[in-house]
Amino acid sequence: MRKLLPMIGSHPGGRSAMTCRFRCGDACFHEVPNISANEYVGDVIASALSRRSVMRAAAVVTVATAAGTATTLGTAPQAAAAGAGTTATTKSTPKPKAARGLRFDAVAPNTADAVTVPGGYKQNVVIRWGEPILRGAPAFDPEKQTGAAQAGQFGYNNDFLALLPLPGERGRKLLVANHEYTDEVLMFRGYDAANPTRDQVEVAWAAHGLSAVVVEEDRRTGKLTAVPRHHLNRRVTATTAFRLTGPAAGSDLLKTSADPTGRKVLGTLNNCSGGTTPWGTTLHGEENFNQYFANSSRPTDKRYGIGTGATERKWERFDKRFDVAQEPNEVHRFGYVVEFDPYDPTSTPRKHTALGRFKHEAATIRLTADGRPVVYSGDDERFDYFYKFVSSKRMKKGSSRAVREHNLSLLDEGTLYVAKLTGDSPAIEIDGTGKLPADGEFDGSGEWIPLATATAKGAVSHVEGMTADEVFVFTRLAGDKVGATKMDRPEDIEPNPVTGKVYVALTNNSNRGKTGFAGADEANPRNANKHGQVLELTERWNRPESTRFAWLLFLVAGDPDDPATYFAGFPKDDVSPISCPDNVAFDPYGNLWISTDGNQLGSHDGLFGVATKGERRGELKQFLTVPSGAETCGPIITDRRVLVAVQHPGELDGASVENPRSTWPDGPGKIVRPAVVAVYRADGCDIGV
Repeated sequence: MRKLLPMIGSHPGGRSAMTCRFRCGDACFHEVPNISANEYVGDVIASALSRRSVMRAAAVVTVATAAGTATTLGTAPQAAAAGAGTTATTKSTPKPKAARGLRFDAVAPNTADAVTVPGGYKQNVVIRWGEPILRGAPAFDPEKQTGAAQAGQFGYNNDFLALLPLPGERGRKLLVANHEYTDEVLMFRGYDAANPTRDQVEVAWAAHGLSAVVVEEDRRTGKLTAVPRHHLNRRVTATTAFRLTGPAAGSDLLKTSADPTGRKVLGTLNNCSGGTTPWGTTLHGEENFNQYFANSSRPTDKRYGIGTGATERKWERFDKRFDVAQEPNEVHRFGYVVEFDPYDPTSTPRKHTALGRFKHEAATIRLTADGRPVVYSGDDERFDYFYKFVSSKRMKKGSSRAVREHNLSLLDEGTLYVAKLTGDSPAIEIDGTGKLPADGEFDGSGEWIPLATATAKGAVSHVEGMTADEVFVFTRLAGDKVGATKMDRPEDIEPNPVTGKVYVALTNNSNRGKTGFAGADEANPRNANKHGQVLELTERWNRPESTRFAWLLFLVAGDPDDPATYFAGFPKDDVSPISCPDNVAFDPYGNLWISTDGNQLGSHDGLFGVATKGERRGELKQFLTVPSGAETCGPIITDRRVLVAVQHPGELDGASVENPRSTWPDGPGKIVRPAVVAVYRADGCDIGV
């Protein structure tokens, strides 16, 4: 039997109370924002009849039995003992090779206060919170922090990462990082949560946002080191000037006393995952922006989880724009996808209203055959939706100023869609345990429902009773009205660059099946879903602009010994346990890599690779684990190295500067610091081959 570690934490999704406070404003303890009456996936499936033939179902049972993968359909054999980590053991019977890119000894589940990697691999910290990256920025001193200093230093809680080419500078690349949120109790000695000082708030404002920093490669090993004071290095913070663009820019819903034009806004908040564009910019999703705004009383704000009282950080005491009672429209200027040009340090970042306003977990792109970008994005909330935007404008090639300006406008015109899924198995076969239905898969079909279309001449709403401005600003309500499918926290969504299939990480939903909430359905097959799943979506004719798709659950996460888990049909006696999938990425071979957030199996969070095609499809292996209290974020997998953002290390209940719960990355006596880590093979060869 695979030995798992004792359960850690008691909060939903395995997060500590501190994480729930600072990251998402205790979202799991608030009323679920989506109280619309449109159908749940389960309601749809309850009235659907299986379109599969009895013959095919029988064939599935026969194959499963012959292969010895299950004694009854949906029941796994007992798994082997947990694989070792850096000193991996092997069975005496030779096994077939793993998929190319995944040939490493799986790291065993563990609770080490370290980044644990496979045997034969090395690692280095690329950059930490507080390291100076701009000219004139001082060295980090945790006892003498100021907003001005932090504005020139690497920000806090790095999440999404992009690693971009740097033409003309051999051996160097440009690293872009999101800084999602701040943990004030881990940043400031003696922090009083009820009475933060203005100096502390200004440090927090400067610690949010984005960083661009040039990094130097060691081609012999894969090691990366930051290059301070490079002319492309840049910080974007909660007070940086942004442009609002697209169909809602200039709307009365976006005008404030400080900006009567409705086209300018200060800062970006809670940037979670993101994406890169084919024209050389980066995209960043503003996620849990609701937690920064106080004193709301409107139903539209309630739908976004904005509270009626004071906020955790008390920013409203120092800037009235965070007080909804004083500035009712400021909150409408957050919750968008940000576009950032890292190659132009003088550029003004943009917020694209055409992509809708919700808790964007990510924004990833696939081009149509004629060069139009299609952007996928999830709304990270229990029982909320996932979306795509299809641009009406084609990308131009080249690097001239005119071409660059054209490409920066691609996400301002097009159609915004929301997903509706239909299952194909009888409701009686979806019993809440995760047992596979008779056809051998959790699968079905779906459609993209149009919400609004933006053109150069104006915008048109496709939602009855809502104007186009209202659709783009209150996108969640538009999804409610058209009957979109309520999902279990849709987070990162990425198209596979090799196959074109789209993968959706559904992290968890402990409310599934509780009184007053939807029960299990084919897309969310377990009640009290604490481990999550990964959905694989295939656009009709494999064209990203299609309005129809097929879907199936690629992974149903958890302990492989649990019959409720599923690994794309791969035998479960040799896969790693995985819980709470969050960010996803792809390696050069088309393997899916999954980082986790809130592991409910007792181990620390980690990074996993899984084959998506071929005879090894579904074979999942753990590549690394992160330190105590940390989350694995922003994975980048190249031929020579893996990058991860180690976010909120030490973020465990009762932790503080005076009482640290982690000593990573610098050891005892040093303040715990989020950081970016590079992992590479000790022999300098390619990852996983």
